[in-house]
Amino acid sequence: MSVDRRSLLAGGLAGGLGAALAAGLPASLARALSIPADVRKGTIEDVAHVVILMQENRSFDHYFGALAGVRGFGDPHPIPVASGPDGAPRDVWTQVDRTVQPAAEVGPFHLATTADFDLMRMEGTPHHWPDAQAAWDQGRMAHWPEAKTQRALGYYRREDIPFQYAMAEAFTLCDAYHCSVQTGTNTNRLFLFSGTNDPHGRAGGPVIDNVDDDLNKPDADQPRYDWTTYAERLQAAGIDWRHYQNLADNFGDNPVQNFMAYRRAWRGEPGSDPALKERALSTRDLDQLKADVLAGRLPQVSWIIGTAEGSEHPGPSSPAQGADYMSRVIDALTADPAVWARTVLFINFDENDGFFDHVPPPAPPSPDADAPGGFAGASTVSTEGEYHRLPAPGADGDEAQFRGRPYGLGPRGPVYVLSPWSRGGFVHSEVADHTSVIRFLERRFGVMEPNISPWRRAVCSDLTTAFDFATPNQTPFVDHLPETAEVRARAAAIPEQPSPTAPVRPARPVQEPGQRPMRPHRYRLQAHCDVDAAAARAELTFVSQGDLAAVFHVYDRLHLDRLPRRYTVGAGGRLTGAWDLSADGGRYDLWVLGPAGFHAHFVG
Repeated sequence: MSVDRRSLLAGGLAGGLGAALAAGLPASLARALSIPADVRKGTIEDVAHVVILMQENRSFDHYFGALAGVRGFGDPHPIPVASGPDGAPRDVWTQVDRTVQPAAEVGPFHLATTADFDLMRMEGTPHHWPDAQAAWDQGRMAHWPEAKTQRALGYYRREDIPFQYAMAEAFTLCDAYHCSVQTGTNTNRLFLFSGTNDPHGRAGGPVIDNVDDDLNKPDADQPRYDWTTYAERLQAAGIDWRHYQNLADNFGDNPVQNFMAYRRAWRGEPGSDPALKERALSTRDLDQLKADVLAGRLPQVSWIIGTAEGSEHPGPSSPAQGADYMSRVIDALTADPAVWARTVLFINFDENDGFFDHVPPPAPPSPDADAPGGFAGASTVSTEGEYHRLPAPGADGDEAQFRGRPYGLGPRGPVYVLSPWSRGGFVHSEVADHTSVIRFLERRFGVMEPNISPWRRAVCSDLTTAFDFATPNQTPFVDHLPETAEVRARAAAIPEQPSPTAPVRPARPVQEPGQRPMRPHRYRLQAHCDVDAAAARAELTFVSQGDLAAVFHVYDRLHLDRLPRRYTVGAGGRLTGAWDLSADGGRYDLWVLGPAGFHAHFVG
């Protein structure tokens, strides 16, 4: 069931909610759109509660590549990649799989659940440090299925995941939000909960893989962490916080279970902080979340750690089961309209599993022994703490060939920004990662997180531009939010997870036509090329005149086997890179990409 909410704002809560109820929509979902913001100062200070739900293992293209008005399958400037088996030039939409003979070309393909509902609960893909590094290939991204399997190229459309599309069209969707690290669950969650993976190895890191977080096992069985989490900083500043979860069924997704301060609190050791156990290591499920909303006890900051079935992780969960879980979260938070009127809900994804995404992640320059300075590119911003240079305790996949590479950013994941200040079906295109959520909390509550690296602070958004705090109740919106319980039950009943196969002849994926309103971004970017023919030399100058740093990617189309260069230019800065053209007879073909759709092409 669904309902058109075009009239909800005009009709107010009573009329709009009545229409929604008449159409069979749960009252809580109708309220999520119909409740106006409680505007007091017209700034971020109007936000009283921030709630964070991190789901599992989906990429942006896997969910929203086909959605109109985002950087998806219709991207006019996909990255060029090295020629395939037939020698023809190609772009990132055509991948090569050399694990089969003869080598196969593979492209994104539709997981058509209306024809085969079992595809709703497909098998997952590899998602650890080594295979993520191999798929990314330092930006070349030409052999994704070799590292992640061919099924990693599968994607859904509107008819397959209607609830997810409905949320995107009701509120605000981020299309430049990347996971923090090129690896799996726990490492990425560490960036959401603490801003770091301890790259210098001072307190149990660096972390690049999952570890056993059983609270009842000896601490010596696994690497344990001893740096400060952001929740501890909030508590020290007098900011109320809590984790909502079923401790017996949180799918190992609460990373604080590996931190010594919390483990000591769990055991009740002398000198430990009992509040850490009560707030982060106790069971308070969604029913308790709803009860706290109704009782006026919702903390200023809350993290929700979902169940295995609700997580959207391929295998134990699915998009349909995740939709039902998200629906229940919205149900709880909208139980009291006065609370929702001052609440922000971020729903993000820890990592992409192995699912394909075509956008090259912004990252510091890759090490390159053949390049001047030893890097393929440069940065005006400190990259301290952004490279994997030390052994990772307990990590099976810490291969020597990947030592020295940047940690991230990783592939894009879907992110929904739900609140009375972010209605209207907008897209937000500032580069962001999991530390961006902490940065938003910093802006609202004034509690700084020193673990966040200088490079991430410069490059990644604080997400404040995803909101209209000044005039939120003047934004028109149209949306449908379907029921979720029936399709969740169908997905839960699927006996085995299928492993879909890619078509023999790949077809270019198609994006829905149309545009989408965009939230303002803070980029003002330029790229210039100067060629000295006599010296057989080209110089590219990159300029960032806005308020955010920008990563410019440069692909040399005459030498796509080489590492792409990346130039990080701080806000208000500029940076120059040079290319020797002598080996190519003075020819050049340089493909430049930047944030928010920036593109330049220099050829001669």
